[in-house]
Amino acid sequence: MTDETISSVSLSTNTEEKRSTVKLDTIRKIESDIQKQWSDKKCFQVDAPTEWTDNKDKYFVTFPYPYVNGRLHLGHTFSLSKCEFAVGYQRLRGKHCLFPFAFHATGMPIPAGADKLKREMEEFGYPPKFPVEEDENTKEDEQTSTTNEAKIENKAKGKKSKAAAKTGSEKYQWEIMRSIGIETDEEIKEFTNAQHWLQYFPPHVKSDLQKMGLKVDWRRSFITTDINPYYDSFIQWQFHHLKQNGKIQFGKRYTIYSPKDNQPCMDHDRSSGEGVGPQEYTLAKLRIQDGSIPEKLKNQNTSNGVYLVAATLRSETMYGQTNCWVHPDIRYIAIETKDHGIFICTRHAARNLCYQNFTSEHGKFTVLAEFLGSELFGLPIKAPFAINEIIYVLPMLTIKEDKGTGIVTSVPSDSADDYAALIDLKNKKQLREKYSISDSMVLPFDPIPIIYIEGYGDLSAPFMYKKLNIQSQNDHDKLAAAKDEIYKKGFYEGVLLKGKYEQKKVFDAKKLIRDDLIAEKLACIYYEPENKIKSRSGDECVVALCDQWFIDYGNKEWKDDARRVLQQLNVFSDDTRQNFEGVFDWLHEHACSRSYGLGTKLPWDKQYLIESLSDSTIYMAYYTVAHLLQQQDSFDGKKIGESYSFLY
Repeated sequence: MTDETISSVSLSTNTEEKRSTVKLDTIRKIESDIQKQWSDKKCFQVDAPTEWTDNKDKYFVTFPYPYVNGRLHLGHTFSLSKCEFAVGYQRLRGKHCLFPFAFHATGMPIPAGADKLKREMEEFGYPPKFPVEEDENTKEDEQTSTTNEAKIENKAKGKKSKAAAKTGSEKYQWEIMRSIGIETDEEIKEFTNAQHWLQYFPPHVKSDLQKMGLKVDWRRSFITTDINPYYDSFIQWQFHHLKQNGKIQFGKRYTIYSPKDNQPCMDHDRSSGEGVGPQEYTLAKLRIQDGSIPEKLKNQNTSNGVYLVAATLRSETMYGQTNCWVHPDIRYIAIETKDHGIFICTRHAARNLCYQNFTSEHGKFTVLAEFLGSELFGLPIKAPFAINEIIYVLPMLTIKEDKGTGIVTSVPSDSADDYAALIDLKNKKQLREKYSISDSMVLPFDPIPIIYIEGYGDLSAPFMYKKLNIQSQNDHDKLAAAKDEIYKKGFYEGVLLKGKYEQKKVFDAKKLIRDDLIAEKLACIYYEPENKIKSRSGDECVVALCDQWFIDYGNKEWKDDARRVLQQLNVFSDDTRQNFEGVFDWLHEHACSRSYGLGTKLPWDKQYLIESLSDSTIYMAYYTVAHLLQQQDSFDGKKIGESYSFLY
């Protein structure tokens, strides 16, 4: 290729790039010019008609107001596009369309972010100098290399790990602020004041949405929390109304709780685990025989008994217990309880128990002894309601330390996992010898028929074990499928064959058996999160029994009223209606107060703030008057609107 040809190609390429930029700039200018015309002509400012009009000519669009602890992301854009297209289409059809928009700041995320910035300044100075992480591969190489190679690797300690490279500047809050366009340290420092977030982000969010072309009546925009006195009074009015009508109660309730933050942790306060709630278990107390109490506990007061405690969802299966499982390598602890003797469980369970009124001091437990699971093997225990008088502690290798108590009661007639583990022990003498388990602790114990299921017989677990050709307790996928099928069939179709409620359906007897276990002090109620939950402060949450204000969504009359309204509602599809009905079924008490964060104070108990979901249920109604109470762009309500002119 000649120099002339190269020059020609280069010139052509540059020209094409220039043309491309010109086209883009032209389109952008057209867009901004049109958007300015919309703004100047107040195209989307919509007022109520001066005369009555038919509802068919009205169209109202609302979008869940976004949290303003940063700029909006593509997820917001995707969801907003549905509102934008809908309102644009209805405007073209000549309808009277209103699309308002607001900003949510209630809750923990903003003060948590401000506190993180303060801690980073305290720990790393100002401006902060963050440590540089080593490459994990470098560490491994250093451990296995020669002295010369180690010196070479030491020069590379400044390299970031893959994880650090992926998260980049977003590991620390300071660098998160940089990543969203706040460039100077002096600017970032201002965000150590939580109120600054409320002044900074709403105008930027509005600007971004205007560039998107959103057809919003911005006069009606506001920000939540007590920074806006008008919205603050609106929420106070709402809660006064709810309390006066008996919809808000006070009392002890099980709730997701952050020990670090010392308050309930609702969805908006979580960095992970949104939508996860408390899971109720029956905590079966398996009593160690007095003559076999472990040596480590001999100097403790054991008069009220020493119990391995197993968290179960299947109280109806207690009759069929053949043994108790623990994991050989998990570390268990013994803790003292107020009213139930000594419990042996994992630290994970103890952390939940101490927030549920089991220990003498709320939120604290005392470790009396620590055991490796293998130290507990062979202990004889008395299991509640079990037909077998004495059963033994045996090894199971699939128990998880961070779920339940780490203690599992075994019912091989109706649990495929239990049956598979028991068969492994029965068939493998070497496995028994490895853990010093005598034959008499295993071989005499066979599954006991306790529940009959049509098509599965009275031993559903052995039936599914054979049907799915399960080979051992390590066939995780097949065992999971068997567990799911047995549980559903057993719950809805199973008939009890043993005990006080013989011949009753499991569906009807399950709660009765649980209540009997508790009444006879053979079990307790225990809660833990359904799945792991992390608060925005980085704390792993527990379930706590708290004194708190809560909205009584379980109120029958209230639910009946809601169902009547739903019958009259024109919804998008049957799925939408079913989703509403599903929520009506499961929604009961909801904690509505907290002690840390931003928001509106409870009018009658000002030590508490109203939490971030509870102040967000009827804000759509506030849009109808917001533009009269405050001036446009006065999101905090400091500039008074035309309300008095409207009234007088």
